[in-house]
Amino acid sequence: MKETLRYLAGLAGPSGYGSNSTAEQVTEDCSLPSQLTAIITGATSGIGAETARVMAKRGVRVIIPARDLKKAGEMKERIQKESPKAEVIVLEIDLSSFASIKRFCSEFLSLGLPLHILINNAGKFSHKLEFSEDKIEMSFATNYLGHFLLTELLIEKMVETAAQTGIQGRIINVSSVIHSWVKRDGFRFNQMLNPKNYNGTRAYAQSKLANILHAKELARQLKARNARVTINAVHPGIVKTGIIRDHKGFITDSLFFIASKLLKSTSQGASTTCYVGLSRKTEGVSGKYYADCNECSCSSMANDESEAHNLWRQSRALIHRRLRLPAAAA
Repeated sequence: MKETLRYLAGLAGPSGYGSNSTAEQVTEDCSLPSQLTAIITGATSGIGAETARVMAKRGVRVIIPARDLKKAGEMKERIQKESPKAEVIVLEIDLSSFASIKRFCSEFLSLGLPLHILINNAGKFSHKLEFSEDKIEMSFATNYLGHFLLTELLIEKMVETAAQTGIQGRIINVSSVIHSWVKRDGFRFNQMLNPKNYNGTRAYAQSKLANILHAKELARQLKARNARVTINAVHPGIVKTGIIRDHKGFITDSLFFIASKLLKSTSQGASTTCYVGLSRKTEGVSGKYYADCNECSCSSMANDESEAHNLWRQSRALIHRRLRLPAAAA
């Protein structure tokens, strides 16, 4: 109840920010050590676009991976119109395709740029059961496995960048409070790949739980390596973005009208990602879950270390099989 009242009132938490804080506000005092490079998925609209805009405004070189290159080009123009000195690079990717993700990573790495920040933001909600070209349920393929592979293929570049520059690398997985809706008997790897009884909301929630578990397990591994790279998960809040607009209809629109005071603006929705990505207060913090720019608790399942390790192991084994990579370690 206290957290709900704090949210409604917009009261600041220990970080000094709260539910009403915007992405620009939480990055005003961020003193960047040098030009950072950030990859931000889903940056052509919604929260991702606002995250890219604000980070570019703060001097971060922004890489926009996109399936729709026209929309990405338009976003680049909007950013550079506001921030003429901003460096924005557009590259093609389809996060539901392992082959496309592999091509994107090869293209990015060929540029010879450092990589300080990776924001796994893009999201997909499917009403009906759809499969990716890799024969995986679309929400799980895009929201979780696509970002898992993207991180796998870029993590060594991030570790290398951190070692060479002395600047800590940061990975942010955008999750959702809806992750807590998943029950243990509803979180089975093979069933998420190819569900027998499909429910769009359940599939979305499973993918968002997987994003937190990924952050927990990778944080453990990076700490064991003494790598100067952190990974955290964030809940941006409920914002009427593209995913929410997938729920079209009179009832949904009426509910949004009634609940308008509870919804965040896009800039408020992007604030937690920007805070975790740039603030000195989050330096060295890893394996945590944030909402409203403050560390908070997640579900018991999201904190289950064995569940996190098993999911990582199964995910890596699947990807290595599909891409015919060397055998994955357990």
